[in-house]
Amino acid sequence: MSRVKRGNVLQKRHKKILKYAKGFRGSKSKLFIAAQQAVMRAWRNSFADRRKKKRDYRSLWITRINAACRANGLSYSKFIWANEKLGVTLNRKVLADVAINDKEAFAALALQAKKLVDKTLAEKIESDKKAHADREARAAKKKEADKAREKTYAAHK
Repeated sequence: MSRVKRGNVLQKRHKKILKYAKGFRGSKSKLFIAAQQAVMRAWRNSFADRRKKKRDYRSLWITRINAACRANGLSYSKFIWANEKLGVTLNRKVLADVAINDKEAFAALALQAKKLVDKTLAEKIESDKKAHADREARAAKKKEADKAREKTYAAHK
């Protein structure tokens, strides 16, 4: 087996890691092992934070939309539900931008959503009243049947 000399390969690897660690404080930018650990941690955090950034922005957009909705007398959840029913294809990023930069356009969207929510709520109240009346009628019918049954039992005794 022939001998392998790795001096220049090792040196290149160390230089590369120390280059990535440039700007780190203290020994983390000077000593290889400390620098290697710091670089690995930085890469791991940057990988995770690239994903976290997406969540943070979505949360920010939702907060902005919610504030604009409440200024127009509507909750965020009802606004989003109504927009889906109305077929509005604007995503949260665009809605948040419209809420900040074009308040009149957002107010128009909110007005459409509010009309749909009010209409749906009125229909729900009407159906609830009908269901309540049906329940009352069934209960009265059951009461009459129970009385008739008691009479027949009393007659047989």
